[in-house]
Amino acid sequence: MRDIGAVNLHDWIDELSDVLDVETEVDEGLVLDLARIAAQNVQKTAAPITAYLLGVAAGASDANPEAVERLAAKAQRLAESWDRPADARDPDDIDDEVPDDSSVDHSDDLFED
Repeated sequence: MRDIGAVNLHDWIDELSDVLDVETEVDEGLVLDLARIAAQNVQKTAAPITAYLLGVAAGASDANPEAVERLAAKAQRLAESWDRPADARDPDDIDDEVPDDSSVDHSDDLFED
């Protein structure tokens, strides 16, 4: 790995794009603002994940800069309206109560593989 010394953000973006072999324009202000909003409204670790998913969405749709702005705006609206505390469980992940059937004999039950 080559030592590039101290770099500014634009240099980092250029170098990282070269290493990742991507040709793209990055609106770092847009990405950083979105990451900040996600960190403040969802939780800190949502920031890099949000930025990553914005990039995936932009790449998957071969989005131009205006389309990336629209995608970021959608993500920002979601983050700004997020009202679930960071430690709250996702309702889809909450297990329903499982009845205790330990007294039932299941030895003749048929199970599908």
